[in-house]
Amino acid sequence: ILWSTKEIKNEQRQNVSFNNTPLNEVLNIALKDYQLTYVIKDKTIVIREKDKPLLNVEPQAIQKIKIQGKIVDDLGKPLPGASVFIKGTTRGVTSSDDGDFTIDAEIGEVLVASFTGFVTVELTVTKQTIYTIVLKESANNLNSVVVTALGIKKEARSLSYHVQQLSGSEVNRVSDANFVNNLNGKVAGVTINSSSSGVGGSSRVIMRGVKSISGNNNALYVIDGVPMPNLSTAQPEGVFAGAGQTGDGISNINPDDIESISVLSGPSAAALYGSSAANGVVLVTTKRGVQGKFSVNVSNSTTFSNPLMLPEFQKTYGQTEQGSYYSWGDKLSTPSTYDPSAFFQTGSNITNSISLSTGTAQNQTYVSVGSVNAEGIIHNNDYTRYNLSVRNTSKFLEDKMTMDIGFMTSNVKEQNMISQGQYFNPLVAIYLFPPGDEFSKVKSFERYNASRNFQTQFWPYGDQGLSMQNPYWVTERNLFMNDKGRYMANGSLKY
Repeated sequence: ILWSTKEIKNEQRQNVSFNNTPLNEVLNIALKDYQLTYVIKDKTIVIREKDKPLLNVEPQAIQKIKIQGKIVDDLGKPLPGASVFIKGTTRGVTSSDDGDFTIDAEIGEVLVASFTGFVTVELTVTKQTIYTIVLKESANNLNSVVVTALGIKKEARSLSYHVQQLSGSEVNRVSDANFVNNLNGKVAGVTINSSSSGVGGSSRVIMRGVKSISGNNNALYVIDGVPMPNLSTAQPEGVFAGAGQTGDGISNINPDDIESISVLSGPSAAALYGSSAANGVVLVTTKRGVQGKFSVNVSNSTTFSNPLMLPEFQKTYGQTEQGSYYSWGDKLSTPSTYDPSAFFQTGSNITNSISLSTGTAQNQTYVSVGSVNAEGIIHNNDYTRYNLSVRNTSKFLEDKMTMDIGFMTSNVKEQNMISQGQYFNPLVAIYLFPPGDEFSKVKSFERYNASRNFQTQFWPYGDQGLSMQNPYWVTERNLFMNDKGRYMANGSLKY
């Protein structure tokens, strides 16, 4: 047994008696009343004082300081509304109209300053209490350009009027037979009204509300600097109107050929393109070849559609009388099983496109071929479109002269575009069909007429004062077909 006489005084003695007790228990009992401990190593016991506990030291108080500062750009102009916050916390403020801010922070925390279009700045808080933070404009924002009249590109910040721009990838995120419908919800202040004529139907683009009660409210379309008026200016009116209606010219463009779309609204549009642009302008810029790069792009988009919502129909009361089309009769013993949704089918839209792009420093070429094969939710409502696009850009006279030539053609076949009138609209008879009667009997929509020696429409209910027809006769026999060929060429020479 070893011990230090400095740590253990001789007068500290204790008499204990043990029998067949483990050594560690003996030592624990013998030393329990003393500030002593022991270590057993091999056959040696070392007794020493216990380690003294560390003194409780109060931690140094965290130093908080009030920071005052100013947010400016690289020209020294204040940036009002800039965001200033402590990184990793929810503590933050916004700069005033003069760019000033005040915030509490702790030494060592990271202060973050940010503003839209500028590079975010981070700095570590020291004992300094006054800061002037300079934000530099983002390189992406400096290079942001938009296409204006006649295809001229300008920096967005240099324009005195409002322009919104979408890239081709944003437009084509979800394919539609008419790409104009894809702009819905992507451009502020613009309302897109698609017609109910089925796939490939025209669309109305209304900017900042309706301006005329009876006139045309649609925007002007400009493709690579060439205005394309919309010939479908209004919805059909009247009982027999709307049969065989067709889509507008802009709907015949292959959306995969679009590089970007710029939307001009307000008086500035009319100033650039005249009175025909009083309702706004949709500028479409198509793709061209890329210098020093050869690429082939193949794309496919397949979508399916079904009616999202149908009117709610009563199924409790039957016909007013036998053969009547009114449903004000007695209560049915069992609810009707007639389901108007059975008349609809699952629509589809298959879009394919292949493009080739190549170019040198003096010559760039772009060629594309596209197709759309679509079926509407109404039987026999079909739409087929084939597109060809060629564009070539060349430079002459030591790159001082640039010639840009483009050619676009499309062949469109439409069938059974649904009418908004009564006579050629199958939905009138479908929605008003009386519960309790058997709808299956009108599926055989024609009968042989011996006196006239040909098949005639079978519809035992008459027109009911609504120019009503058998809905299957409308979709199977009133097949209004449109076969359109559109061609557009444009060229420019700049020196």
